[in-house]
Amino acid sequence: MVSAGERSGGGGVIAILGAGSLGRLWAALLPSAHCGFLPRLVCDRPEENQLRRSFSRQKLPPETRCEYVLVRSVPPSMAPQGFGREFLTASPNAGEARAKISLPWIQSPENVGLLLVTTKAGDTFSALEEWLPRFPENTPVVLFQNGLGSQQEVAERWPERPILAASTTEGANRPSPEVLVHAGAGDTWVGALTASAADHTASVVQQLAETGLRVHAEENILQRLWQKLIVNAGINPFTALLDCPNGDILNSPLYQQNIDELCSEISVLLEAETSEAIAPEVLRERIETVARNTASNTSSMRADVLAGRKTEIDYINGYLVQCGRCHSIATPVNQMLTERVQGL
Repeated sequence: MVSAGERSGGGGVIAILGAGSLGRLWAALLPSAHCGFLPRLVCDRPEENQLRRSFSRQKLPPETRCEYVLVRSVPPSMAPQGFGREFLTASPNAGEARAKISLPWIQSPENVGLLLVTTKAGDTFSALEEWLPRFPENTPVVLFQNGLGSQQEVAERWPERPILAASTTEGANRPSPEVLVHAGAGDTWVGALTASAADHTASVVQQLAETGLRVHAEENILQRLWQKLIVNAGINPFTALLDCPNGDILNSPLYQQNIDELCSEISVLLEAETSEAIAPEVLRERIETVARNTASNTSSMRADVLAGRKTEIDYINGYLVQCGRCHSIATPVNQMLTERVQGL
């Protein structure tokens, strides 16, 4: 359990809810003395009204710490400050560094000053419903989910709280349960979803920047999330359906036969939702640039399918289908991709 003396510069411990690839990446690179994971809670009375349920028992793992090895595919000289504290091995020729990470499972939010939520999109609302009543109302909450829909759901449920969203292009995967690979450096943008969150953006960005990763404040975070949604909608379902890395989709018949119409649907939806007009051919160019730049990567959706987990298709192409229904815009390709991934 984190002690009362372990305080971060932002005013408390940084808690991470969601111990998957992204959560473990941020946890590994934040100052280790001020960071830990929150366990999921167990509902004591699931039969009661949703807002009256009791979440008093914690689903704690048998061990008290979360331990894994971080592999960074970057030259050791580029590792952020603090990475060397738990440095194990480095190979200058391979450009690979390994560090053993050991972080606590936090059992109380008493000293938490910042909450990062890195759960899957479909788990976000229920995970926060379990924990947020235990936090002071001024504790900033940063949502790191793929796609769209879960962020708005959280902001609408807790409008009085400082809810922020993040969009990141950092690449991380877990080839095995005890190994996390930071495969590609990117950028992270953070912005406010609720009115009270605007006052916290600068301090949150400053705390996250302690990782050495590139972190930026973003005034229009929903627009940034839409940009990532477009790329995910054009890559992830194809990789899941074809069971291939990102770059391999580009020459496949499934992709070639559907990408133009998919981009046409997204272009119309984007303008209806955000008033931003981007031509379908520009969207296709963006999608294919990312696919080529990440050609050997496995998308999170493909990884979920391979691991037998539920995918986030409902918050990516499925979200676009829902937008289409709201605006009376036909989305047959998004509907087809959503249904086919749901059937995997």
